[in-house]
Amino acid sequence: MAPQLKINAVAFVSPQNHPILIRTFSKQEHPIKYHYIAHTSLDVIEERVAAGGKMTECYLGLLYTMEDVAVYGYITPLKVKIILALALSDAVVRDLEITTIFKALHMAYYSAISNPFLKLIDGTSDPSPYLALNSQQWKGFNKKVDEITRVVGGAPTS
Repeated sequence: MAPQLKINAVAFVSPQNHPILIRTFSKQEHPIKYHYIAHTSLDVIEERVAAGGKMTECYLGLLYTMEDVAVYGYITPLKVKIILALALSDAVVRDLEITTIFKALHMAYYSAISNPFLKLIDGTSDPSPYLALNSQQWKGFNKKVDEITRVVGGAPTS
């Protein structure tokens, strides 16, 4: 049996670099570590996008490794960034597996925000479609992210 990938965290970041969701799945690590990883990843993503000119591929590949985490990036056509932190292991990680995870996460986000009656968070000047924290879309989105992670190899902790 092939070793399963272990997802430590997933982050969704708006086009204006505001965190939409940073979800951690590692019980050993402090969640603030993954906030740092997400913000550090934004610099690498910006460099790749600037170097790539007009991008045709959403998947940005391995962004960097840090301590015991491998960080991968994905940017949607509307510039929402999805960051995936996987536990480092000796197993071979195929890009096809990672892109499949990213596409599932992208579809979960897209499904959550595609509701025409979605309420935006009050008091924000950011026009991106943030999900209201107590809305059904937000709860459904969190549930979908948890489900994707559980299937891939992470157990939600919060």
